[in-house]
Amino acid sequence: MPVKKIQKRLFGTNGVRGVVGKDLTPELVLVIGQSLGSMRKGRIAVGRDTRTSGEMFVRALKAGLLSVGCDVVDCGILPTPALQYIVKGGYAAGAMITASHNPPEYNGVKIIEPDGTEMGDEETIKLEEKIFNRAFSVEPWDRTGNETQGPELLTNYITAITGSFSGKPGTGMTVVVDPGSGPACLTTPRILTDLGCRVLTINGIMDGTFPGRLPEPSVDGLKNCAALVTGSAAAFGVAHDGDADRAVFIDEKGRFVEENLQFALIARYICRQKQGIVVTPVSTGQIAEDIIKANHSSVEYTPVGSIYVARTMRSLIDQGKPVIFGGEGNGGLIFPEHQFCRDGGMTAAMMVSLLASTGKKLSELVDELPPRTIIKEKIVTQKGAEIIGSLKNAYSSLKTDETDGVKIFRNGSWALIRTSGTEPIVRVIIDSPSPVDGQAFHAEIMNSIRKVIG
Repeated sequence: MPVKKIQKRLFGTNGVRGVVGKDLTPELVLVIGQSLGSMRKGRIAVGRDTRTSGEMFVRALKAGLLSVGCDVVDCGILPTPALQYIVKGGYAAGAMITASHNPPEYNGVKIIEPDGTEMGDEETIKLEEKIFNRAFSVEPWDRTGNETQGPELLTNYITAITGSFSGKPGTGMTVVVDPGSGPACLTTPRILTDLGCRVLTINGIMDGTFPGRLPEPSVDGLKNCAALVTGSAAAFGVAHDGDADRAVFIDEKGRFVEENLQFALIARYICRQKQGIVVTPVSTGQIAEDIIKANHSSVEYTPVGSIYVARTMRSLIDQGKPVIFGGEGNGGLIFPEHQFCRDGGMTAAMMVSLLASTGKKLSELVDELPPRTIIKEKIVTQKGAEIIGSLKNAYSSLKTDETDGVKIFRNGSWALIRTSGTEPIVRVIIDSPSPVDGQAFHAEIMNSIRKVIG
């Protein structure tokens, strides 16, 4: 059975997030820590990204955990996937203070289960009940937890990635790394250097004000990275979001590699080594499915969100099925032989291995892919359910998929319309083999939506 999405009240697709002091307060984080500690008694690993509010919130989190009797290992500043790797090494749970790609005034909390995956919906709802009802007990003075420091544990994560590759595939390769002033400053340059690369960095000093660019690695935000790539004759550039669970690429010509193309390239590389199942959300571009099927593998679709991808991968493996790769078409890729979460550091290393094995330039590989048009739209409205219901009726004669919202298929194109789990927003994605068909389908869908919202 595929993993189903369940509506939560406080947590979104990837944890709790909000504006510091408004939506997210130390008091709330304290209670999150107390609630988590009452559910997952034992040793808890915590960490944070570089945001200026991170130290405040991690102290509140630790106070909550310690107060209910949990021991805490503070891993310091590190990428989210690094903490996830550490947690699966023998912890009762983990908690990461991060707002990922959101602007610097935001922060958040991600909860990590003992297997290294983010907490699933059913357990998160139980956690929310504890938070809202204050359903926990503070321990007496002689039973509170103890705190230890674990910054050295970050090396285990780095070594796990570099140990996944034979020799030094990056020898003779120059790579530009843009950690965006986030925690990947501590990891990706080391990973690629250990793989033999000559590494140049931009925005490589940790700074929670993000002076060089915002935490979301956008085309405009990566212009300086692209200039360094072309100016240094680098093989490629790699940039991370605020907690480095995603990676995006710049080719040697300075062009941004659209994330669905990145997914397709790495999926093809893996499928050519072994065949099996690739797990990805319904929002991932059609190019990925086309490439995967052309290389004798299959696709399993999930609701949007990395946790649904990771848990579906685990479920399929438990059923004895050969899952070889997973992730989202946003730069968040999951390598099951490494761990079941999005990992930007591993993605960067995989690109080095891919280019070394093919002997081709990244731009050549991208240009070889069949062209498709992707159009994205975001509509602020409270009428998400009405819009989706209307579209289901309007397109009932066509093939549809209701895994997450409604996905409508027509003549080689598709349109995905889904509501956000955390905001009053409807997201629309059109994927088409041609610009003309894509724009026509987009106009048609938007006209149908306007009829509902007025």
